[in-house]
Amino acid sequence: MARQFQLVRTTVRPRPAIPGQGILDPSVLHLRVRPADLDVYLHVNNGVYLQMMDVARSAYIADLGGFPLLKKKRWYPVVAAQTVSYRRSLTLGQRFTITTRVVGWDPRVIYLEQLFTRGDELCARGLVAGRFLTHGSGARVPATDVASLLAPGVPSPPLPADVDQWARAIDVAHRG
Repeated sequence: MARQFQLVRTTVRPRPAIPGQGILDPSVLHLRVRPADLDVYLHVNNGVYLQMMDVARSAYIADLGGFPLLKKKRWYPVVAAQTVSYRRSLTLGQRFTITTRVVGWDPRVIYLEQLFTRGDELCARGLVAGRFLTHGSGARVPATDVASLLAPGVPSPPLPADVDQWARAIDVAHRG
């Protein structure tokens, strides 16, 4: 529950935009493991990783200065699919970093990679397929429209092969 409050704070009162931050630039969020993050085995619960990823994606949007732009259009982000691979446990009090970056987009989905690291050690890797909807109607917003709003004139790089395979396997990729 504590991470939900952090998500609300990060979204409602976002940190200042980073001048010159581009849609393909990484966003870095530094966190520490709290008691409420732990499961009975005294490491971060797998569901808490997803909440932390939500917070880090909000920080990413804030770094771009995207919240005012999205609010004006009445667009908001949702997760269409995600997967996490766990490598190393995070335990009480440990400091760690979540690095979020957009790896590309197609007409339907924006694809992000989120890395949890402690120093030079990879703890977890998340892949996220994100969509945007319109407040009120719930209408889907083409990912290309969102990318154009946040980064006019920037083309999507080719998706990394593993992300492309994942998107096709779970059926979120554009079918065109």
